[in-house]
Amino acid sequence: MLLTKLLRSPSKSKKLTQDFYLRGDVAQIARMLLGKVLVSEIEGIRTAGIIVETEAYSGKNDRASHAYKNRRTERTRVMYEEDGRAYVYLIYGMYHLLNVVTNRAGKPDAVLIRAIEPLEGVEHMMARRKQKRVIPDLTNGPGKLTRALGITLAHYGVYLSGDLLWIEDRGIALPPHFITAGPRIGIHYAGEDAARPWRFWVKDNPFVSK
Repeated sequence: MLLTKLLRSPSKSKKLTQDFYLRGDVAQIARMLLGKVLVSEIEGIRTAGIIVETEAYSGKNDRASHAYKNRRTERTRVMYEEDGRAYVYLIYGMYHLLNVVTNRAGKPDAVLIRAIEPLEGVEHMMARRKQKRVIPDLTNGPGKLTRALGITLAHYGVYLSGDLLWIEDRGIALPPHFITAGPRIGIHYAGEDAARPWRFWVKDNPFVSK
C-alpha cells in the first residue's frame, strides 16, 4: 500500500519535537515513526520520503545495539546524548545509515530508518542514486535512502528538528492492521536478541526492503 494517498496538505505538517522521542519505549517509537515524513534540505536541495520501515535498538541490554553493555566509542557518542538527534554511521566503507536517538541522555536507545516511500525532490533522489525512474530500489534500504536524501557523516549528531534534516507529522494515521512486525535483519550474532520482533514495516508497501 502506498502512503501518499493518505497525506494531508503539506501546510498542516509539523516537525516532531524532542518530546516525541522521550516515551521510554524504543519499540513503540519505531512503530510510531511509520507514516512520518523524513525531510532533508541539503545544499539548497529539498528531498523527502514517508518512513515505511524501521528497526528498534535498546541500548545496553540489546546485544544487537552498538551500545550493548554501555559500550562507548567515538562512533556511539551521540547515542548517549539528548534524544531527537541523528546517529549516522558508515558500513562497508560506503553506506551511510541513519538512526534516530531516543530516550533521555545516558540511555542509548535508537531507531534505524530502513526504508522510505519517495515523496518530494524525486528527480534529485534519482540523480543521487543514478537511476532513471522511480522503482522500489530507489529507497528500499537504509543505505539507499540516505544516498537518495544526501545524508552523510556530516549530519552525525544534528537535531532532527533543525533546518538540515528533520521528521514531520503530516497527518498519516496508520490503523494497526497496516503495520507488520518481525525480527530485525542481519543480526544473527545477537543470539536470543535477534528474535525480538523489533522491525516494523507498512504492509504491502513496495518500498519496504526485501
